[in-house]
Amino acid sequence: MEPDPTARPEDAMDPTDLRTHRDPRPRPRALGLAPGVLPPGPLNALTDVAGVRVGHVTRIEGEAVRTGVTAILPHDGNPFRERVPAGLHVGNGFGKLVGATQLVELGELETPVLLTNTLAVARAAEALVDWTLTLPGNASVRSVNPVVGETNDGLLNDIRARGVDAAHALAALDAAAVATPEQGAVGGNVGAGTGTVAFGWKGGIGTASRVLPAALGGWTVGALVQANYGGELRMDGLPVGKALGRYYLKEALDRGDADGSVVVVLATDAPLSDRNLARLAARAMAGIARTGAAMSDGSGDYAIAFSTALEVRRPVPVLRRGPRTPRPLVELPNDAVSPLFLAAIEATEEAVLDALCRAETMTGFEGRTVEALPQERVRGMVEARRLDSDAST
Repeated sequence: MEPDPTARPEDAMDPTDLRTHRDPRPRPRALGLAPGVLPPGPLNALTDVAGVRVGHVTRIEGEAVRTGVTAILPHDGNPFRERVPAGLHVGNGFGKLVGATQLVELGELETPVLLTNTLAVARAAEALVDWTLTLPGNASVRSVNPVVGETNDGLLNDIRARGVDAAHALAALDAAAVATPEQGAVGGNVGAGTGTVAFGWKGGIGTASRVLPAALGGWTVGALVQANYGGELRMDGLPVGKALGRYYLKEALDRGDADGSVVVVLATDAPLSDRNLARLAARAMAGIARTGAAMSDGSGDYAIAFSTALEVRRPVPVLRRGPRTPRPLVELPNDAVSPLFLAAIEATEEAVLDALCRAETMTGFEGRTVEALPQERVRGMVEARRLDSDAST
């Protein structure tokens, strides 16, 4: 697709743009936070799953625009013609997830996944339809199921100003198409996480991965989160929210601190059916729970999981002539997926910590400022735990 002439250079994923690619704040493992028992992949990111690409468009303008779009491409081909099996789990349905019913009904993705803010969902969906219709081989396509998730960034972003349009969504898709796996490991105040808030601190986009040992298949599970929710923050088991005096229902007063949303996107190279991918997506909520989420009435909590394995791809020919020839189905049996469930839990948990650790303090709409997580205090808690452990052994 040709670049959109109305999109400004600073909106796209420019490799020379330090705002997009600089990592000014350490990731969780640099602070001693390493939840779980499984090892991460080389990048500790969703893009450790081969072929998956992530692109961001970040909108930081004036005093009020703090928003963006994040695009996740399941592979390098035409996603409409090479559909991937997928599953959805809804932890709490207070959200606007476009394409959910067909995703559940057919158990597959036919487009990339876009994440943005609540009031930009329709525009992002329109862009995803446009992007799909213009792909080579799609001239006869007459129906598209775009999948777009959201969280509400209205605390820091003037969300009613509608700072995201179709051109920005297209730019995020184009950025993902040319992105390297390393660029997909970028997190914090980027893309759909630009204006988000989590646990009272600056939230954002976070990512992580887990790799199973060869004896269990050697599969990779990657997670990407749009963290914009609340509760009582726990980081690798540490009661950070309680220790720092910032948590939901403090002093028995519900100020709505737990409201918000989180969208989790899981990818794996394991050959899973859509049914088992829905089960995998459900385990993402266990990872969210480990972070201390309150799962409140006003929180939209969603997880989408898909498999990139060639064995389970669902090709759709350009021309359908006569009945389709059945293909042999090769997938992991139920009793082999438990290690993948653990990988999904751990990767999701660390992806949230990644979002919090990498996000920076931001001032936005109406002069509101949301502080970044105080990393040195977290580092001190990690060190204190280590000393206590050493003393007890």
